Amino acid sequence: MVAALRNELASNRLQLLQTQQDCTLRAQELEARRAEIRGILSSRSWRLTAPLRSVWDWWEARGASPRGDGPPSRQRVPANRRSSPLAVARRDLGRLLSGVTPRKVTRLAFSAVAVPRASIIIPAYNEFRHTHACLVSVLENTAEPAYEVIVVDDHSSDATRNIEQYVDNVRVIRNDDNLGFVEACNRGAAAARGEFLVFLNNDTCVTSGWLDALLRPLNEDADVGLVGAKLVYPDGRLQEAGGIVFSDASAWNFGRGEDAEDPAYSFAREVDYCSGACLAIRRQLFTDIGMFDARYAPAYYEDTDLAFAVRDAGKRVVYQPSAEIVHVEGATAGTDPRTGPKRFQEVNREKFRAKWSQALARQPAPGSTTADAASRDTGPRVLVIDAVTPRPDHDSGSVRMWNILRILRRLGCRVCFIADNQAYDGRYTRALQEIGVEALYHPYIHSIEQHIEESGSRYDVVMLSRVEVASRCMALVRRHCASAKVIFDTVDLHYLRKSREAMLGEPADPLEIKRVKGEEIAAIFLADVTLVVSPVEQELLGHEAPGARVEIVSNIHAADPTNTPFEERAGILFIANFEHPPNGDGLEYYLREIHPLIRHRCPEVELTVIGAGVPVELEAMAGAGVRFVGYVADIRTYFSKSRLSIAPLRYGAGVKGKINTSMSLGVPVVTTTIGAEGMGLEHGKDVLIGDTPKAFAQSVVRLYSDAELWSDLVRHGLHNVEANFSFERAERSLAKITELDDSRAKTD
Repeated sequence: MVAALRNELASNRLQLLQTQQDCTLRAQELEARRAEIRGILSSRSWRLTAPLRSVWDWWEARGASPRGDGPPSRQRVPANRRSSPLAVARRDLGRLLSGVTPRKVTRLAFSAVAVPRASIIIPAYNEFRHTHACLVSVLENTAEPAYEVIVVDDHSSDATRNIEQYVDNVRVIRNDDNLGFVEACNRGAAAARGEFLVFLNNDTCVTSGWLDALLRPLNEDADVGLVGAKLVYPDGRLQEAGGIVFSDASAWNFGRGEDAEDPAYSFAREVDYCSGACLAIRRQLFTDIGMFDARYAPAYYEDTDLAFAVRDAGKRVVYQPSAEIVHVEGATAGTDPRTGPKRFQEVNREKFRAKWSQALARQPAPGSTTADAASRDTGPRVLVIDAVTPRPDHDSGSVRMWNILRILRRLGCRVCFIADNQAYDGRYTRALQEIGVEALYHPYIHSIEQHIEESGSRYDVVMLSRVEVASRCMALVRRHCASAKVIFDTVDLHYLRKSREAMLGEPADPLEIKRVKGEEIAAIFLADVTLVVSPVEQELLGHEAPGARVEIVSNIHAADPTNTPFEERAGILFIANFEHPPNGDGLEYYLREIHPLIRHRCPEVELTVIGAGVPVELEAMAGAGVRFVGYVADIRTYFSKSRLSIAPLRYGAGVKGKINTSMSLGVPVVTTTIGAEGMGLEHGKDVLIGDTPKAFAQSVVRLYSDAELWSDLVRHGLHNVEANFSFERAERSLAKITELDDSRAKTD
């Protein structure tokens, strides 16, 4: 009876803690959104680009038609969203600030750049107020990299003819005749000096960080040839999240008219094409493939053709949702396909069909489901559920999960990630989306259970990370993901860690340890494969769960040493996630029993503690050669200055990420036997090990003063990382475990 009540109390406490954490996350997210809105409403670009927003009523009244003959959008945005207080305020502000005219225009001054990295090419035919608004947004929202702006005046008759009078340090190219979008862009490209060309419509407004985000795929992956942005209408609805081309050469803007924040439209992926309203490409590749094909002059299908040509050259076309662009659409060319330049859309479709007939035969048929046709990725579908969204700058488990997700993407998998708390975690969620992971979160999914019930059958692999997630979801996954391989990722064996804590004499509930062990062993037997991080745990489970398939996917690190010489370094580092109990215990042990011994021998030695959430009682021990710096975004700076790091752990399980991190950065480590467990580390060769306060202190003093020993440990530590914890090793393990072709694994 008492045991049952204890279990119920523990369960209720856990639920309360989870609810409190969810409330905190929701409050943080709400405040972040409020701050973002306040920043937008007070920004210079918001005031100066009001005319662009004010044209929305005019645009909507004209009834723009979608491009091509694809299927209709799944859902219109409700009228109450279009008439929300913020939307009304935008329209009112636009009406109050009448349109830009030469007498009212604000003079702009771009920086003169001798060697631009990127050339932003803006073709313009009349519509000066749009061009000016576009330039304002570029000026205010573009910091990196160095860029030049080229405006191609396509024989305008309005104030665009004299744009130099209103904008400094913008290169202007003038066409003697109205040549159209294709020729205007090609003329701008021919004059460009940047390594990258960015084609930007004049009826757009860019957002903060857009250029850096747009160029990032080109900088980070040599296989990427063309990158397009997320396009949003002035009322906030989605205009395009990449484009689909069907076998009859018709095209469709994926997500058109839907919620721009929907996770389905917020992750990077390979696509058929992206709209020419905002495109980035290397200047050399653009030249090599013949620029925009002149057969599509004056406009339409030139962007689709460019994407097919890039792919024909062996490169990929990528949609980048982190580059968000507001696009009026049709401000210059109109929206009626029967008149004006828009009439060339159907004409050029036939030209495109004739040119790319063989490639089109491999495209989806008209009427295909847009969600399936929207991505060119065809690899296995993998669902990963973890307790929280990985925060690689906070804890070792997050580093490992982040790198597992990266590897799964590199193996060609279509990866969907859900955090057990279903929270949108700001930049950490966006980071997943940018590497091509579809992250699902509230309110776009009602619950994990509902998602598994409704969509489970589409997954080929399901990975459940940590025992609490596996206990909650395993039965549902087995029921609704019948054909999927189910992987239980232990991260570390929780019951082993709790048992070792109890052996130190710490308060522990034997029933809780038994419950956790029972849940872990049950999950191991229900899974097809169980992942552990060390051979020690693999061997242990050979006895505890005989017959179960247990594989090792350990921590994943790239050796990237800091090269500061021994004599230019000083001090000791301890880095930790203090939500993990062994870290707080280890630091307290060090401060109370080891640090005084070290200071007695070396009074100049100072310990720097990195990590958020330090217990108050430990922070109170600051001083006397101890300082707490809290969360640090760039830990490399601290490691490059420190002579060694410590991991004085008394209990735990798994592999210790703090040791991996230190060795990968070229900083040697003093630890304990528990700290070094399962890592293939040898005392005196790879690390120094001390299991008593005296032995630990002696090791620190010895390493701190011996340059030759220090250099040996740095060298062997780096070798240990490369031999046991590399991306290549993890990639091959994951390829084998998920039964993907091992030859598809790339080296990092």
